[in-house]
Amino acid sequence: MRNLLRVFNIGVALLLLVGAGLVYWFMGRPLAKLSGSLQMPISAKAEISRDKLGVPHIRAASIEDAMFLQGFVHAQDRLFQMDGMRRLAAGELSEVVGAGALESDKEARRLRLKRLAEQHYAALSAAERRIFTSYARGVNHFLETNRGRLPVEFTLLGYDPAPWSPVDSVLAGLQMFRSLTTTWREELLKKQLLAKGDAAKIAVLFPERSGDEVQPGSNAWVISGKHTATGKPILANDTHLEWAFPGPWYSVHLTAPNLNVTGFSLIGLPTILIGHNDRIAWGITNLHFDVQDLYLERFDAASGRYVYQDRMEQARLENDIIRVKGGKNVDVRLWVTRHGPVFVEAPDAAYTLRWSGAEPGFSFPFLSINQAANWEQFTQALSRLPGPGSNLVYADVDGNIGYHAVGRFPVRKGYRGDLPSDGAAGVNEWSEMIPFDQLPAAFNPTSGRIVTANQNPFPENYPLPIHGNFASPYRSRQIDTLLNGRGGWKPEEMLRVQTDVYSAFSHFLAGELVKAWKARGQANPNLAEPARLLAAWNGQMTSGPAPFLVTLAYQGVRKAIGDSAAPGLGANYEHQMAPAVIEKLLRSRPASWFPDFDQMLLRVFADAVEEGKRLQGGTVSKWDYARYTTFSLPHPVLSRVPYVARWFTIGPVPMVGSTTTVKQTSRRLGPSMRFIADLSDWDKSLHSVTIGQSGQPLSKHFRDQWDTYYAGRAFPMPFAKVEAVDVLTVAP
Repeated sequence: MRNLLRVFNIGVALLLLVGAGLVYWFMGRPLAKLSGSLQMPISAKAEISRDKLGVPHIRAASIEDAMFLQGFVHAQDRLFQMDGMRRLAAGELSEVVGAGALESDKEARRLRLKRLAEQHYAALSAAERRIFTSYARGVNHFLETNRGRLPVEFTLLGYDPAPWSPVDSVLAGLQMFRSLTTTWREELLKKQLLAKGDAAKIAVLFPERSGDEVQPGSNAWVISGKHTATGKPILANDTHLEWAFPGPWYSVHLTAPNLNVTGFSLIGLPTILIGHNDRIAWGITNLHFDVQDLYLERFDAASGRYVYQDRMEQARLENDIIRVKGGKNVDVRLWVTRHGPVFVEAPDAAYTLRWSGAEPGFSFPFLSINQAANWEQFTQALSRLPGPGSNLVYADVDGNIGYHAVGRFPVRKGYRGDLPSDGAAGVNEWSEMIPFDQLPAAFNPTSGRIVTANQNPFPENYPLPIHGNFASPYRSRQIDTLLNGRGGWKPEEMLRVQTDVYSAFSHFLAGELVKAWKARGQANPNLAEPARLLAAWNGQMTSGPAPFLVTLAYQGVRKAIGDSAAPGLGANYEHQMAPAVIEKLLRSRPASWFPDFDQMLLRVFADAVEEGKRLQGGTVSKWDYARYTTFSLPHPVLSRVPYVARWFTIGPVPMVGSTTTVKQTSRRLGPSMRFIADLSDWDKSLHSVTIGQSGQPLSKHFRDQWDTYYAGRAFPMPFAKVEAVDVLTVAP
């Protein structure tokens, strides 16, 4: 028996050793080389110092060498994510994951992103092409010197990544452009509602503004020295994007002659997109201007001929093949008209899509932004940025603060762009792009504050037609209220603003439900306890029953007003401005919408209570919003591996906040980074990404930032005083 037990123990030990060996072989060997020395094809000696978070601080003898090394460290830490991103944009995911990605691939092919990337790269200046080429050389040097020990995801999916092309970096930019400007579905939604509904009411459901925006517009802010403890500006930025594991941002510090910049880069792209140099800081967020138009064409799908201004025109045919792992290849035939590709087919007709991302004249001015030393140089560089439409906030060490809307926004003649237009008539066209010097801007406003939170930045008397999917004003108002409430701000105190979860809208709606119950509903005993909880609630979207209940009620009210405008289609109504629409209707209570608003609210209230019981049981006081908002963030590949999946899934965790709180969260999106720049001392600035710097599962930086991020904190952002944990010397 003793011998049998010894044999068993030896067998277990051998299995553990084999398992450890396999783990090392597939997951340990691909880890990035962080210290020592390497030879690379660069012009002169360089150094990559990594701090305790794994952030590379690159010192190079030329800008081209710095871009090369940025490509190299991106590949060291995020190669699989980079390859997945370019496949997503190019419509080539099915080739490695199978038919489940086919619809995604088809949409990418209809958008022609890969062809557009090729065209846009050809249009870049020689200097811009050098940046992209240097970056691609760095990525490919990593690939060439690490074949056979690439990240484990490639092994699990059974393929090797192709060399990185400069065009792939343009493709990365276009993918971000695409994710921030997709509005064509809203045109089809509005058309669907109009087919069954009241046009006047539907116009109310889709406003351009709520009427009380804080000017100018998106999700960052800057305050001048008169509001800070140091007398120098503070700039804060926390971009909201879809959850991803790892996130899209990668922190890096680039130093070369005429370049000393740190901040957040986008994987696949060279330079810094958000950050600071030794003179200025800037933040960037989405403007939400509508830059997509659908056209209903009189189109013959067999021949590709279509009508334009009473004459026939011939569309250009493009043929593609989508390779599908484990399945048959799919042929894609795409007709391209003067308005753009045939995007949605309909019986005897077709919708084509015009998109500013497909327009000629692409440029990439971020190196100039990284090198700018003052407002004039900064805005001169911004004037060349084609999109996506963005809000840029600015501060400099001289104490100036500023804002500028950026991008190419179409001037529409005779139509708004909120519905599909008649493509055959040839009258609803883009006449030009809004000139840069006519876009909303501010420099050293007397208030000493600039607040942006995706709201409409264009003044009501703006001379050109404006259309966009702008946000309701609750976040921008709350940020402005908090900043205006006191002085002497310190950088670390900005985290309290970034993580604020008060919802003025939800607090208002809770009050309306309580008033309706007091006026008309006290006969319903099931609503007494919920009404008491709502009446005592302070509007904080944290744990507890009240925020859960008011969230369910909001969904019911939104559906009710949608049904009033388009009977039977209310469940389809979703719009960023919906909370502001609801508040306006509840304050004015026009009889044309509901003969009795209180009765509507009581019905919604009762339905919300019943839904709450279904989801969380019959004891209302035990309901919990945090349980309702709990979500999991799985790694796209490793979370699917049996037995180890839970080690590569973050969560389930509860998330506080809502779409109308400064900390804007949902199961789909949340803050993707945090950045706070202290213009009095760069080394007192703060930053964090969601999960960690590295996508390598065994790296100590795989998820070392999550706990701090989740707790609403951030890390010091070293600039002049870098404490290196690892140093890699690079010889030419």
